Amino acid sequence: MSSLISVFEKKSPEIVFEWTDKESEAKGWLVINSLRGGAAGGGTRMRKGLNRSEVESLAKTMEIKFTISGPQIGGAKSGINFDPQDPRKKEVLKRWYKAIMPLLKNYYGTGGDLNIDELYEVIPIIESHGLTHPQEGVVNGYFNIDKAKNRKKIERLQYGVSKLVTNDKYMPTGSTTYKIADLITGYGVAEAVKHYYTIWGGDIKGKKAIIQGWGNVGAAAGVTLASYGVKIIGIINYNGGLINTKGYTLEEVKQLFAKKANLDKQHAFLSYHDVMEKVWNAGAQIFIPAAGSRMVEKSHMDQMLKNGLEVVSCGANVPFNDNKIFMGPLLSEIDSKIAIIPDFIANCGMARVFAFLMENEGEITDSILFDDTSNIIKNALLETYQLCPNGLNLTKNSLDIAIQKLQQKDEKEIVPILL
Repeated sequence: MSSLISVFEKKSPEIVFEWTDKESEAKGWLVINSLRGGAAGGGTRMRKGLNRSEVESLAKTMEIKFTISGPQIGGAKSGINFDPQDPRKKEVLKRWYKAIMPLLKNYYGTGGDLNIDELYEVIPIIESHGLTHPQEGVVNGYFNIDKAKNRKKIERLQYGVSKLVTNDKYMPTGSTTYKIADLITGYGVAEAVKHYYTIWGGDIKGKKAIIQGWGNVGAAAGVTLASYGVKIIGIINYNGGLINTKGYTLEEVKQLFAKKANLDKQHAFLSYHDVMEKVWNAGAQIFIPAAGSRMVEKSHMDQMLKNGLEVVSCGANVPFNDNKIFMGPLLSEIDSKIAIIPDFIANCGMARVFAFLMENEGEITDSILFDDTSNIIKNALLETYQLCPNGLNLTKNSLDIAIQKLQQKDEKEIVPILL
């Protein structure tokens, strides 16, 4: 690990807010790594067993991500240790957002994350507490402008994030029931793979892919890759999965996307034990870990490497089961062997949409938002290419670039005092 990465990883976060729910066993943390630029942003996740350390690591990842996606603000994360299947989930979320409302009003912006839906949970609950949008704190803290201009930016956020996708190019099933927030992150994860082959060389068409996690991110990445001619040969879900070594057709992947909530109803659905035993040797060149943090084990990677794996595009934040926030032993080892497109580049789609809508004016269309995300990812990879034209140590070099940018910005913000 470079000294820059090590220093950034070990630096204590600026703010840690801890919450104990008095009406349930839920416990939550809001970690703000820094208030760079006067604000910080990061989604809300919920899972049983989550702890403060996980939230801190994700807040640091968000700070790195904002160097790619913009705006140039600090990284943050909200995390709640609670079973998302519990019927009390909504009430727990309501109490959590009420507790952090002062931060949400002034300098913190949030969104959906693991087990928390942006459109159907975060936005409605926050609006019920009197806030106009989950990103209002970023608008107030970062832009520091008058109320009328703030309101205009928030209106753009309200429209853009919830906009129905109507352009056939980006609709996975021909349906107009999907919104930007449903698709943009997974789309970006797939675009990262496409750009990798364009920049470092190779034809994406005909490559085989395994998708871990068939939720919004994994399914959107899968159907986008299939539209580029990639053969989806394995899908791993929380309760099992599918294996088809010949590869599913685009139409079949579209159907699986539409039925992602009922994937286990497919006739070829395998138990979790069976799919985990077989899928890693299926012969994929592309792997998309999109299920959750620290779920990819060394044994999984070793088997895929033996069977021709070429590139990993991280749909989940911190997907490798390492004991470090960034470059742990597992990630360091595989980063030196194949191309690992890091989470802060590959899955920056939603953060980029927030940044674009806040920082720009004018027309909002599907093409503008999707193409902008694609270009941001492409430019980040082109910058990294200059340091590793062989495609190895891609994550390490990308991290060094991002942390150098953070360091340079910090130095510019230090105003000398003249005596």
